[in-house]
Amino acid sequence: MKQTNKLWQKDISVDGKIESFTIGMDNQLDLKLAKYDVLGSMAHITMLQTIGLLSGKELETLKKELRGIYRVIESDNFQIESGVEDVHSQVELLLTRKLGDIGKKIHAGRSRNDQVLLDLKLFMREEIRQIVELVERLTRRLLSLSEQYKHVLMPGYTHMQVAMVSSFGLWFGAFSESLVDDLHLLKPAFDIVNRNPLGSAAGYGSSFPLNRQLTTDLLGFESMNYNVVYAQMGRGKAERVVSSAMSNIADTLSRLAMDVCIYMGQNHGFVQFPDNLTTGSSIMPHKKNPDVFELIRAKCNQIKSLPNEIMMITANLPTGYHRDLQIMKEHLMPGIDVLKHCLEMTDFMLQSVIINTDIINKEIYKYLFTVEKVNELVLSGVPFREAYQKVGEEVSAGTFKFDKEIQHTHEGSLGNLQNQQITNKLDHLLAEFQKHFEKVKISFDRLLSD
Repeated sequence: MKQTNKLWQKDISVDGKIESFTIGMDNQLDLKLAKYDVLGSMAHITMLQTIGLLSGKELETLKKELRGIYRVIESDNFQIESGVEDVHSQVELLLTRKLGDIGKKIHAGRSRNDQVLLDLKLFMREEIRQIVELVERLTRRLLSLSEQYKHVLMPGYTHMQVAMVSSFGLWFGAFSESLVDDLHLLKPAFDIVNRNPLGSAAGYGSSFPLNRQLTTDLLGFESMNYNVVYAQMGRGKAERVVSSAMSNIADTLSRLAMDVCIYMGQNHGFVQFPDNLTTGSSIMPHKKNPDVFELIRAKCNQIKSLPNEIMMITANLPTGYHRDLQIMKEHLMPGIDVLKHCLEMTDFMLQSVIINTDIINKEIYKYLFTVEKVNELVLSGVPFREAYQKVGEEVSAGTFKFDKEIQHTHEGSLGNLQNQQITNKLDHLLAEFQKHFEKVKISFDRLLSD
């Protein structure tokens, strides 16, 4: 029988234009899925042996060869050959070349539909782990800067107008807590991803007595997608909830980037960065441009559109698999890489941030303290409305003066940042993630052990 490079191909050759159009970017993007395809196959064949579809010898032969393919992938030497449709076809092709008919047995009881579902879930699970690690690093950086500069005052704004006194500690700390909340939103996304779809086959299960609990355990999933039809419906849903969680992180980063772009300007001069971390102008010798943060702002704004892109790709699809779903990889995978890079670059830049510790003494910021003066009068017994009127008259007359040594004591204020409480929230959440990450690592180590 003629060997084909497509798992579905029979005796009719498909027109080249059709092949090129339907494969799209799969043979590039699927390289990111290769090691997960191998791990999924190892779990699947281990299960097949327990239900009598593989002998013990066949299982060991297949596992040995799959471990070899995994090592090739890890060394960045794995390729999807020309004419081979996807990673699933390539792995099976390598097995059949080496092992003959034994290699053809790995597909029993599954479809490419649940294969790609599984690969994507394993991929997203690992990418979430990396995102969590990067968010943690940046959050701790922000908390450290918050503590370092908690006594350095800066202007706070509303309506882009000078409003009330703030501090660099308050500013940095705000973004640290925002990222912790973003991790809270990433956790349920992880929980949805961390469910095993393998065994749903083409979306309607199998007449083989598959042991889905075994593959769930072997791959370190918390549970399975129980209903096989829903497992297929999860394609698109998992990507959407992950992209939504990503968009929250991106929103925090883009807001921070926007602040930095404003604060670096000469009209503000709140923060600066060393010359080697900024770019210049081809015509204006004095320029130090915030290009890194401008790009972080733009890239993160792109990521914020990702949930809508995925939602529109999957809009109004009926139950079952459709080729439309393939397109999501072209949006989600690059988006994940961009978010990770933005997290890395934000942390890298903040390592070298230079704070203007004297900014509050500029004359233009003296009215930041009007509310402090009003509150001082109220504490001395003056009714609030009268105190407000009195300070307003001083501002109008140009006689307003105030001591810049201020005391804020309530939770979350200038003098009581609650950074330890934010740290505690972060540590608690990371511990929740970590128990799942450790379970996955142990499961994969077992699969790959000889």
